[in-house]
Amino acid sequence: MKIACIGAGYVGGPTMAMVALKCPEIEVVVVDINEERIKAWNSDKLPIYEPGLLEVVKECRGRNLFFSTDTKKHVGEADIIFVSVNTPTKTHGIGAGKAADLTYWEGAARLIASVSTSSKIVVEKSTVPVKTAEAIGKVLKRNCQDPNVNFEILSNPEFLAEGTAMEDLRCPDRVLIGGSETESGQKAVETLASVYAHWIPKERILTANLWSAELAKLTANAFLAQRISSINAISALCEATGADVQQVAHAIGTDSRIGNKFLNASVGFGGSCFQKDILNLCYVCESVGLKEVAEYWFQVVSMNDYQKQRFVERVIGAMFNTVSQKKIAIYGFAFKKDTGDTRETPAIDVCKGLIRDGARCCIFDPEVTAEQIFRDLSAPKFEWDRPNYSRSQTHMLENVQVVSDAVAAADGAHAICVLTEWDQFKTLDFKSMYEKMTKPAFIFDGRNILDHAKLREIGFIVYALGKPLDPFLVKGY
Repeated sequence: MKIACIGAGYVGGPTMAMVALKCPEIEVVVVDINEERIKAWNSDKLPIYEPGLLEVVKECRGRNLFFSTDTKKHVGEADIIFVSVNTPTKTHGIGAGKAADLTYWEGAARLIASVSTSSKIVVEKSTVPVKTAEAIGKVLKRNCQDPNVNFEILSNPEFLAEGTAMEDLRCPDRVLIGGSETESGQKAVETLASVYAHWIPKERILTANLWSAELAKLTANAFLAQRISSINAISALCEATGADVQQVAHAIGTDSRIGNKFLNASVGFGGSCFQKDILNLCYVCESVGLKEVAEYWFQVVSMNDYQKQRFVERVIGAMFNTVSQKKIAIYGFAFKKDTGDTRETPAIDVCKGLIRDGARCCIFDPEVTAEQIFRDLSAPKFEWDRPNYSRSQTHMLENVQVVSDAVAAADGAHAICVLTEWDQFKTLDFKSMYEKMTKPAFIFDGRNILDHAKLREIGFIVYALGKPLDPFLVKGY
C-alpha cells in the first residue's frame, strides 16, 4: 500500500511520521509545493517544533517515510491520499471574516483528479466546513479523464493538540472516520481503519457518516473554546468582586460532570483552529438559516476578543494611563507552551494594543523566531494562513524588539507581561531583574503561572488575571 499526504504542515508532517513509524510495510510520502519546507523536513531542523517529532522522523525517513515536491508522481501512485492543506478564513468576498476559503483544497482535488489512473481513497484531514466532501467529489469526478477511476472521499479529522501531538497520535482518545453509506464507501472506511488498527485498539476507531465526521471536528473545537471563554468571562467577574478564579475553577472542576480540563483562565485562546472553526460553524449555521445558533457560538469568539482587550486596558490603566515610550517586556509569543506556533496567538492583539498606545515591546519566546514575530505583528487579520502574504519587513515595527533571553527583555523595562505559560518563566531570577527595572515595576501575569506572593515581597506590583486586585491597581474613583 502507498499513502501520499498533500500538505507538509502541523497536521500532515506529524500524522504521516506516526503512520510510517507504526506501519513499516506502508510507503508514506508527504508532498508539498513549498520547496523550502520540504528541504527542512529532510534536514535535522524540521520546519515545526513538536516534542518527540524529530526522533520519529529520523527513524523512518528514507526507510518508508519520504518528503518530496514531486506532487504529481507520488499522488498518482498512491492508494490513499490525505489532504491536509490550509483552509483559512476568507478575507474578502461573500462570507469574508467567517467562511472557510477552500482554494487550496480545490487545487488539491484538481491535482488528484488530473494524475489519477487508478481508483483512490481521498481523506479530508484539514478542518473543513460540513458538506465539503460533496463539493470535492464533484471536482474529482468532472476533472478525471479516466471513466474507470473511482474516488471515495472520507472525512478523518485530526484531534491533535499542539505541544503533545506525538503523544496524541500514539494513543488518541479516538480516531474518527466518516464515509458515505454505500458499499464502496464502507469498504474505503474499512481500508483506512485497517491502517490505524496497526496501533490503535478497535474500540477507539469510530465510524460515522461523512457529515457527522465533518461536523464533529468543528463542534469539538467549539466546545473546547467555549470552556475557555466561559472561565475567562468569570475571571473578569472575579477581579471585580475579589474572588479568585483559580479557586472557582478548582471548585467546579472537581464536579465529575464538568471535569477539570480547559478551566485555566488566561489572556485568551489562540491556535490555528479554535477561532477559525467557530467562525466557520457560524457561517454554516447562517447559510442554512440558523441565525440564533450562529449568534450563540459567535459569542465565544467575542468573549475571547474582550479578554485580550481587557488585559491591554488593565496594563495601560495600571501604568497611570500611559505606556507611551515605556519599555514593556513580553514573555512568550507562541499561543501556548511547547510549540513554536503563533497562529491567532493572543500575544499578537495584546502587543498591537500596547504598541498603538505608544509602548515599546521587547519580546522573548524560546521557540518563535524574530522573523515570525515581525511578520505576525505586521500582517492584517486572517492573513497568517496564506502561505506567501507579502512580508512587510521594510517597515520593521519600530516599537518592537525581539531578544534571545528573558533577562535582557526586562532590563530597564517598566513592566513584564507573561503571555505564554512556558515552564522556564517560573524559575527566572525575578529579584535581580527587579533591580534593573524602572520603578514602580509591574508584572502582569496573563497565565497565572508565577508565585505572586513572592513577587510582591520582592517589590513588584502584580496583576494576576482573575484574582483579587493588588491595592495599587484599584482605582480610587
